[in-house]
Amino acid sequence: MENDNYAAIDIGSNGARLLIKNVHEDTVGNYEFSKVLFLRIPLRLGKDVFTLGRVSDERERMMMCMMKSYKHLMRLYHVKAYRACATSAMRDAANGKKILKRIRKETGIELEILDGRKEAQLLYDNTIEAADVVGGNYAYMDVGGGSTEITMMSYGQLVGSYSYNVGTIRMLSGAVEEDTMERLKTDMTEYAKNYKDITIIGSGGNINKLCRLYRDTAPKGARKDILPVKSLTKLYQDMKPLSFRERMEKYGLKADRADVIVPAAELFLTVAGVLNCNDILVPNISLADSMIDSLYRQQREHQKD
Repeated sequence: MENDNYAAIDIGSNGARLLIKNVHEDTVGNYEFSKVLFLRIPLRLGKDVFTLGRVSDERERMMMCMMKSYKHLMRLYHVKAYRACATSAMRDAANGKKILKRIRKETGIELEILDGRKEAQLLYDNTIEAADVVGGNYAYMDVGGGSTEITMMSYGQLVGSYSYNVGTIRMLSGAVEEDTMERLKTDMTEYAKNYKDITIIGSGGNINKLCRLYRDTAPKGARKDILPVKSLTKLYQDMKPLSFRERMEKYGLKADRADVIVPAAELFLTVAGVLNCNDILVPNISLADSMIDSLYRQQREHQKD
């Protein structure tokens, strides 16, 4: 029987997260996770990288302070094992590898840079179990600050996996290349030709928040994890004309959410339009959840060997 804490550090282009979960395994091998701690820092690496091409000295200092804090928190919570990953912004940063070496030297934390394919695969592996999507056609869509990962599933089988350099911070910075969006639309069009009745599974802080906002006005009895595309369209149309401050006040958004939520909604609506989707399933699973799940599975397999 096992009862241990596992951690994931996910450094994205907008926010950086520390997730600690406890795993309880019974005597016959059944296990379940429960959240112990979740901490998110609005680091906004993409704000530097997508305009300057590198992480600035000030944001590097912030990142180092954050990583030292995360290290102490993992010690405090007696974390047995962890995995630390960085995604789009650190992939693009000219000084990314130099920063990773410094983090390893000063904190002992090994931070790996995930390429888009690995990121999409991690998300897919966890989605099958967490969202119970064995029957039907699905497009798992994770929108981050620097990139969007879309994984295609048909009756539990992986049929396509894509990563695009289009994300909320990149869009706000005017750093999305036109052919990237065209490639995304072309790929989705091909998927829609071959598979019918597709449902999007949405992932990321923005779609989670949009789904919660919808629930506040949803009809009685409506599913809490389904965001109708019509309702998302209404939210988008209401939010887009508002100023940054007005969005914060009207919708109770934090400062680091009020600007990125609109381009995120736009991305989901674009894909939903191409795929002819009526609903977005929002199971509230994340890359950090997937990292912990993958880490624990690997440890179990290693113990068996």
